[in-house]
Amino acid sequence: MKLLRVGTAGAERPALLDAEGVLRDLSEVVPDIDGALLADEAALGRVREAAESGSLPVLDAAGLRIGPPVARIGKIVCIGLNYHDHARETGAEPPAEPVIFFKAADTVVGPHDTVLVPRGSTKTDWEVELAVVIGRTARYVESREAALEHVAGYAVSHDVSEREFQLERGGTWDKGKNCETFNPLGPWLVTADEVPDPQKLGLRLWVNGELKQDGTTGEQIFAVSEVVRYVSQFMTLYPGDVINTGTPAGGSGEPEPKPFLRAGDVVELEIDGLGRQRQEFDNA
Repeated sequence: MKLLRVGTAGAERPALLDAEGVLRDLSEVVPDIDGALLADEAALGRVREAAESGSLPVLDAAGLRIGPPVARIGKIVCIGLNYHDHARETGAEPPAEPVIFFKAADTVVGPHDTVLVPRGSTKTDWEVELAVVIGRTARYVESREAALEHVAGYAVSHDVSEREFQLERGGTWDKGKNCETFNPLGPWLVTADEVPDPQKLGLRLWVNGELKQDGTTGEQIFAVSEVVRYVSQFMTLYPGDVINTGTPAGGSGEPEPKPFLRAGDVVELEIDGLGRQRQEFDNA
C-alpha cells in the first residue's frame, strides 16, 4: 500500500493512493498514520480490506497539500557515509561500522513544502536518501533476516544539511543537521510488501533541473537489514521511528567550488517506486 497524509500542516488526515493512482480518504477507517497504526496488524488489515473494496471516498488531489507520511515520529536515526560511491568520491575509507547521528523529529516537513536556508548559511547541501520506517519494536535484533521483519515500509527522505555548521563550527554534526525544515519526507509510506528488495532501488536528485545524484541502494556499504540490526544493538527502535540510510555520490563529495543551495533554488528527488519530491528554497 501507498499510505500518505494530506491537508494543512498540523491538520493532516490519513489517505492512500490506490492501485489505479486514485487518492482515497482513510479518515473513517483509521485516525492517522503513525507508529500506533503501523504496529497494529488488525488495523492495517482493515486498511487493506478497505483499499481492496474500492469503497473509500475519493479525494480531489488538486491543490491538496501532501504532508509527511508518518505522524508523531519518535526519532530519526541517520547513517553517514553509507555508499561505496560516496566514499570513493570523498576519498574516505568505508567505515568499519555504521556511522550514526540523529535528526530531531521536528525537522520533518512534507515532500513539497518550502525548505528554509538558515540565517548565516554558506553551505546548505542536498542528499537524497532511502528512509526506513519501523513497524515493530526492535531491540537487540539477532539477524539481518529478522531485522527486515521490523520494517513497516519505506519512503523518500531529503537529508538537507548545512556543511559549515556541521563540519567547521566545532562539536558534533548536530548544528548542521537539525535546522528548521531540514528533513522533507514522503510523499508516501510504501509498505514493505511492495519493496521486495530494498537494495535494488534507484535514487536521483536534481538541482534547478540539473541531475546531481543518480545512484542505487545496491551501493550501500551496510544494507538496510544490517542497519536495522546494528542500530537495535545500541538503542530501541519503536514503531514510527525513521532511519535515513545514507546518500549516494553527488552530494557532499561534489568538487569545489560547489554551488550550494540558495533561496530560489528548486530541488527535486525521487526513488524508484517510492514517489517524488519537489522543494523550493527560501531564506529563514
